[in-house]
Amino acid sequence: MNGLRPKTLIISHGHLDHCGLAPNLMDLEPEIYCTSVTARLSGLLARDTLKISEKRGHNIPYYTEEIQEFERKARPVEYREEFETSGFTACFYDAGHIPGSSLVYLEKDRQSLIYTGDINTIQTELLNGAETKLPASDILLIESTYFGRNHTPRARLEKRFIESVRETLDCGGKAIIPAFSIGRTQEIMLILKKYGLHAYVDGMGADVYDIMKRAPEYIRDFNKLQKVFTSSNIVDPEQRKEIIKEPCIIVTSAGMLNGGPVLYYLNEIYDDPKSKIHLTGYQAEGTNGRKAIESGYIEDRSVIIHLNCRIELYDFSAHCGDTQLKELVKKFCDNGTETVFPIHGDNTQGFADWIKEEIGVGATAPVNGETIYI
Repeated sequence: MNGLRPKTLIISHGHLDHCGLAPNLMDLEPEIYCTSVTARLSGLLARDTLKISEKRGHNIPYYTEEIQEFERKARPVEYREEFETSGFTACFYDAGHIPGSSLVYLEKDRQSLIYTGDINTIQTELLNGAETKLPASDILLIESTYFGRNHTPRARLEKRFIESVRETLDCGGKAIIPAFSIGRTQEIMLILKKYGLHAYVDGMGADVYDIMKRAPEYIRDFNKLQKVFTSSNIVDPEQRKEIIKEPCIIVTSAGMLNGGPVLYYLNEIYDDPKSKIHLTGYQAEGTNGRKAIESGYIEDRSVIIHLNCRIELYDFSAHCGDTQLKELVKKFCDNGTETVFPIHGDNTQGFADWIKEEIGVGATAPVNGETIYI
């Protein structure tokens, strides 16, 4: 932690890049705050990371005991419930990114700050989108993942995706849909159901659904989600061989093809030109998903597999696009925000420059290790 010894740990949501190191901080005995869903998802991901690391012979800086300590210490706080920590008044608001994701409001000595975490203001099948009625804040820390890039409108994206899946089935192929386990798997299952398509679900996405069952208030329409996840479509490992024999739809982890059940299915359909891999989100550099798109191959246990099946990418992003990010900043600044810090993106400096030029408020793009006094 570069010499930092935090007294309080506030977790915006349960994705590894926001909660993955939390168990490593347990020796500092911090207070830990997050929504109940985020606490459970963070524990699930920590255990999965530990399991994968041990299998691959990698070292990570925590053990099962630290994960258990994290889960004991985590203090669940629900949306719009104020709490006090380290001299600050704090409150969570729905960020619309994944179930339990939070914008974080902090106030101390009459100075206030909002951290968006990862945020999505657009309603999806799974979530309502971020809250719009937020308190005024002097300072805004805003994610900038898609600054300069807009998403395909949801209705058009869904139509293209469904047409492609149906085409795959109609020609006798198997539609393999890799999806991130938290949020994306549940969203894709809802979309398929909406268009009358039956799909199997395999991998951690089913475990995440079990966590969502314990907190249905975080889901836009939990009854719909419950109807999608039935005992008849959740795949046990011994069922895979039978299911893949016939044309079918399988939503499975991992979303970037780097592990999980998806590798079993790809080994079954890689040489079938009738079958298709329907990627559903961003594919990071160096992942199998990126290799598949750019070069037509993946690696599985050091074996190169050339893909003769078809590959398509559909960006069902859970982040604000460029238009929504700019609208958010304008809204905050119209409500009194005087300083903006764009973070979590490839072009934070470009976003900061846009804010200064177009809105006329102070904006700084901090770099790793930089200390900024506010």
